[in-house]
Amino acid sequence: MPLTLTVLGTASPHPGPDRPCSGYLLSGAGAEVWVDAGPGTFAALQRHTDPTRLAAVWISHLHADHSADLLAAAYAFAFGGMTPPAPVPVYAPPGCARRLAGFFGRPDVDFLKSVFDFRDLYDGHDVRHWNLRLSARAVAHGTEAYGLRAECQGSVVAYSGDSGPCPALGELAARADLFLCEADIDVHREGEQVHLTPEDAGRTAREARVRELLVTHVGPTLTREAATARAAAASGRPTFTAVEGDIHAV
Repeated sequence: MPLTLTVLGTASPHPGPDRPCSGYLLSGAGAEVWVDAGPGTFAALQRHTDPTRLAAVWISHLHADHSADLLAAAYAFAFGGMTPPAPVPVYAPPGCARRLAGFFGRPDVDFLKSVFDFRDLYDGHDVRHWNLRLSARAVAHGTEAYGLRAECQGSVVAYSGDSGPCPALGELAARADLFLCEADIDVHREGEQVHLTPEDAGRTAREARVRELLVTHVGPTLTREAATARAAAASGRPTFTAVEGDIHAV
């Protein structure tokens, strides 16, 4: 198949036993991309590929449950004998390199250049690795955050990242074969629009006419089963639960 999505982690806002935070391995046309690096996902990644083979890392936003395991990768690449043949491109919001350097107590980021090649995301960012195209759209999350649309040989995977309801989600997901979408919260609190309810995820999938909806990043006020059932009722199309270790061929 042109595209596969491997679920590395789905937990929000912290990892649990055998359940890392947000992270996925996207594979297509010979390219492998680690999408979001939540705590625990670097270990999970090693079950499915050699991290030194990564074509890129793509980070939706800088909240720790989506990015903190870049630190584990930095230790592995710089000090753990797992050195990639060239610095791995890291597509992330501005400030990612500086934040990572802070973990090492370093005011500069140059020492990271031997393992990571940081490249700022922006709305409309578009890049290709072989025949795998990665396109970013800014989404609503109260901080700089992006959703992802990945295309390869006619197949499309869309990923919400973390987002409240916004038009960009529908544009990202339009007619996608697989829409990987968060359903973090039970209900919206007044004035807060930084996450999706299961109904929000389902409605977005229905309006975008996606083929399948994959529910992820379910928060502690919901069970994954309940969130998936509610999203399915709103989407009217095949809806599944993202589970660690599952591989979805598109």
